[in-house]
Amino acid sequence: MKFFIDTANLDQIKEAASLGIIDGVTTNPSLIAKEGITGAENIRRHYEAICALVNGDVSAEVIATDFENMVREGEELSAIHPNIVVKVPITRDGLKALSYFAKRGIRTNCTLVFSAGQALLAAKAGATYVSPFIGRLDDISQEGLDLIRSIRSIYDNFVFGTKILAASIRSPLHIVECARIGVDVVTCPLSSLLSLLQHPLTDIGLEKFLSDHRKSQQAAAAMST
Repeated sequence: MKFFIDTANLDQIKEAASLGIIDGVTTNPSLIAKEGITGAENIRRHYEAICALVNGDVSAEVIATDFENMVREGEELSAIHPNIVVKVPITRDGLKALSYFAKRGIRTNCTLVFSAGQALLAAKAGATYVSPFIGRLDDISQEGLDLIRSIRSIYDNFVFGTKILAASIRSPLHIVECARIGVDVVTCPLSSLLSLLQHPLTDIGLEKFLSDHRKSQQAAAAMST
């Protein structure tokens, strides 16, 4: 399973890359706005900077909601760098755009997916990735992981090439369960990935090792005096 970091913050991307576990980046208009980046040229340069930090796919989302402008924006985004994947919402015009891009070799990430039916349509249209939002379903008392299981089953039944990119991760349990189900990619903030490191017995064990080392050093120093 691949790990993508869900952010547009360059420092966080650098830190994630330094861990040696990051395979790509996902962004969206909200994350770009959070960094205070405005204007087409500044946004283009920011995506170039992101692509320079990771050796993997970088999702860049269109703002337009109509087919013609989705195509225009998507072609502009894909021209920024070979690693750019055009992010498109699962709407009627978005479906048309996914098909258009697939026929022209432009890779896509179909976003805001909340049902197996939407994921099926995205795969049929030729999406490279499909992004089901687990946490947002959990937020409205639906089981997000059940959606992931359904999509995995459908894609395996018909050998679709579309990859499942689980998004809206809320907990380390989401990440582990996605791995168990067989998700292709999980995207989440750096904090969620780092939470996988945490276990109280690891902390207790490390402190015990260090404490024993200090005691042995102190004993050795006392014997030499």
